[in-house]
Amino acid sequence: MARTVDQQAHQQRRQAIAEAVWRVIQRDGLEHASVRRVADEAGMSMGSLRHYFATQSELLAFSLGMVGEGMMDHIRQLDLAEDPLERAVQILLTGLLPTGPRQRAITQVWLAFLGRVLTEPSLRRSSNELYDATGELVAWVMAELAASGRLRDDLDLTLETQRLYILIDGLTVQALIRPEKVPPTRLRELLTHHLDQLCR
Repeated sequence: MARTVDQQAHQQRRQAIAEAVWRVIQRDGLEHASVRRVADEAGMSMGSLRHYFATQSELLAFSLGMVGEGMMDHIRQLDLAEDPLERAVQILLTGLLPTGPRQRAITQVWLAFLGRVLTEPSLRRSSNELYDATGELVAWVMAELAASGRLRDDLDLTLETQRLYILIDGLTVQALIRPEKVPPTRLRELLTHHLDQLCR
């Protein structure tokens, strides 16, 4: 039992350090997320931080992986609507798009990592896992809509799932870079309009 408690405490501390990484990235940029700066942000010594993460690459990979967990936390807290279409909008809007301060923070961290992923293989695995998890969520939403009988019979479900995924990817970037042009209300309108077109 004590071992389980120790493991939980260890994991919670790793998550708190990842949150410190996120804050440094948001404030100063990914290029400044050094072990020393993250340790300062987390209120601990570099030696203590290295007890949890042996290298900067390990620290950054874990922090990137935590992005997906942050997205899922928002979905778990939703009081989902009865209507399948509105439920789909809720999940996608709240889980994947930057519609609030916490979602914006998560998205900002994710996008900050994208350029680095191209040159650092150690981050590529975490990035691929995050993209795969996002794709699986979109596919699940589409499958739920199909099971509810709301989708048109003439749709290619695989194609439309990929199209929705790409739409969300584009909306995410636009909403983060130009929030005045694509505020949360506009995100909802665009997403609802797109899904409406897929329904009977």
